[in-house]
Amino acid sequence: MPVTFTVNGEQRSVDAEPDTPLLWILRDELRLTGTKFGCGIAQCGACTVHLNGLPRRSCVTPVGSIEGQSVTTVEGLEGAEADAVRAAWAEFDTPQCGYCQSGQVMSAAALLTRNSNPTDEDIDNAMAGNICRCATYVRIRKAIKAAGENLGG
Repeated sequence: MPVTFTVNGEQRSVDAEPDTPLLWILRDELRLTGTKFGCGIAQCGACTVHLNGLPRRSCVTPVGSIEGQSVTTVEGLEGAEADAVRAAWAEFDTPQCGYCQSGQVMSAAALLTRNSNPTDEDIDNAMAGNICRCATYVRIRKAIKAAGENLGG
């Protein structure tokens, strides 16, 4: 079944079973491998993308449910929030193994788009579904706060 949607600003059409997880379409069909497979049950956040600007776990999002919608992956993440997050991630040396970082960056950018001055509680709530096995949570929180400050929050 053909499914047409926008990925990183480009309209794409894929022929796939409607229940195929978006993650596999992104990685295997479209070769956008920045989005990672973690748990496969929406518990770790490694597969986070933006669907119409909001964070979404691509491992449990059936491609058949996104007809006509807009997907942004870490490869296509742009804008002031994305730039601020990337700069803060580098400034605070946030990634360790790096595996979860694309999902972390996607969730952080989505948070800062809605709220450029997040409290610790706001950050904890927004990032709760993103697990870092290296436990860099303190650096992630510092990076998000710094990114928000750089955005004027």
